[in-house]
Amino acid sequence: MMKLIQRKKYRKDIDGIRAIAVLVVIIFHFGHLPGGYLGVDVFFVISGYLITGIIYHQVAKNQFSIKSFYLRRIKRIIPLVLFICLISLILGVTVMLPNDLKSLSQEIIATNFFSNNILQILTSKDYWHVLNEYKPLIHTWSLGIEEQYYIVYPFIFLLFVQPFTNKKKITLIILISLTLISIGLLFYPFPDINKFYLLPFRFFELSCGGIVALILQGKTIKHPFPIVFIFLLLLIIGFGGIFFNHNILLLLTVLITCGILMTANEESKLSRFILENKVAVFLGKISFSMYMWHQVLLAFGRYVFFEQISIQGYILIMTLTIVLSVFTYYAIEQPFRHKMKTRTVMAILIPAFFIITGASAFIYLEAGIIRDIPELEISKYKTTKNIQAKYSDRIYAFDNNFKSSDKIKILNIGNSYARDWANVLLESKFAEDIEISHTGALTRSYILDRAKEADYIFVTATEKEKVLKSGIDISKVWCVGTKNFGYSMGIFYNHKKEGYCQQRTRVKTEVLQKNNRLKNEWGDRYIDLTDLIIDQQKTVPVFTPNCEFISHDCHHFSKAGAKHFASIIENQLDFIFNENSNENENTNENENISENSNTN
Repeated sequence: MMKLIQRKKYRKDIDGIRAIAVLVVIIFHFGHLPGGYLGVDVFFVISGYLITGIIYHQVAKNQFSIKSFYLRRIKRIIPLVLFICLISLILGVTVMLPNDLKSLSQEIIATNFFSNNILQILTSKDYWHVLNEYKPLIHTWSLGIEEQYYIVYPFIFLLFVQPFTNKKKITLIILISLTLISIGLLFYPFPDINKFYLLPFRFFELSCGGIVALILQGKTIKHPFPIVFIFLLLLIIGFGGIFFNHNILLLLTVLITCGILMTANEESKLSRFILENKVAVFLGKISFSMYMWHQVLLAFGRYVFFEQISIQGYILIMTLTIVLSVFTYYAIEQPFRHKMKTRTVMAILIPAFFIITGASAFIYLEAGIIRDIPELEISKYKTTKNIQAKYSDRIYAFDNNFKSSDKIKILNIGNSYARDWANVLLESKFAEDIEISHTGALTRSYILDRAKEADYIFVTATEKEKVLKSGIDISKVWCVGTKNFGYSMGIFYNHKKEGYCQQRTRVKTEVLQKNNRLKNEWGDRYIDLTDLIIDQQKTVPVFTPNCEFISHDCHHFSKAGAKHFASIIENQLDFIFNENSNENENTNENENISENSNTN
């Protein structure tokens, strides 16, 4: 039997749902529970439910103040965010290499301006990329969406609801319409990165919670199966990815969360036990702090201590997350939200905002270079900013037709790995004898013209079939292999112990698999870079013999790395170039013999 029940203002079960949401997100970031990222969507639905209820209640009584609304949101969110950004900046300055510190400072600025979701679209391109595990503030993309929602949402009520008498009906019509538009955008073939990070594609999650709040207006539904919704949510998070694509998972998560919010969970012993027990309620209360802390601890833990995190490492990080969350809940969240006067809050937050954002901007403009890094040939006072990027990108200037008649003509084809290979050639003993023409792809219109002139063609980590389809003379082509130096240079940089310069790291399994596959495809036309340095344990050195990083980002050569590989691959380059010379000499001799025979 179903009936409506009037609820008290505070709902313990919502804190219980928050506890589930934050725990599954943390487990997901630990590298387990693939559907755990859906916990963020649960948070969105709860936010929409609570915020809509608050705004509508005040609008209906003509008591809504947008100034008061924004101040409450500021007190709720900004103090903790600024504190976490400050801690992240201090830790970053202490342990990070320049590129990583520059990236962190950029994220701090974006987070403080409610726009880290937009920054991720412009920079990372893919939330699921493993490198994001090393970003302490990658998770504030969701705060960007929520804060953007808080900025625009009240104006819907002020502009389109407030003037009308039947406010509930108008609000429902608007929210349902916007929800359908948002769902339509989700299923339209826009880029996935936009769907993940932008508010219009996420609005339906927040608005569905709002629709529930409007329909029930503080009431919940008593029915015989409240535990079913909780069970379904856990099932979807745990196993939904096996049966449904991402968009369907989002919709199901939103609908199931709405079902839990609509349910009188306190009327069921089992639901009450799961959602309203003391531990769940407390974790729900500190869930915002837990969400903010866990990724910071995980990222810096991976960056400094854990190349591969063990069970003990996860337990340590989880313990620290809870302890620090309890601290910030009582020392920051509660005082700023409930105890301090608005004037005091603003007197603290405004200077803190400018100091933290200003310091981050300064570091960003300095390209993260705040100390000498001899391992990367970086000096705070002498080195050009962005030296690694400039060194790699100088190869773009070689995107020209061949000009010289007496030099060895080399056509170099590919992405950043190809630019790496060009740098190796330019650091080799053949640098004065070669002319490089570089192009980014096999599909360029001028590729065949340059290929006809070239003496040698190098492609990087490319399937042979693609080269054959391009029409290039395959007899000229050599494939340069892939390479990898772990996941983050930070862990090696922070290992200031005996044997520092002799550190080695395991090559990623997927890189080794690709390397072996390409080697089988290309045979003796394959230049295996990994094989030059790998040992029986599948590890490669991190430093050159001069204790300089071979790679600055685990994937691309530093200048020292290019020089190092140029020195250890010289014999193979000798063989390649001499083999071609011998073939040319034999061809010339045969032509001379043929001419003499014809003359006789």
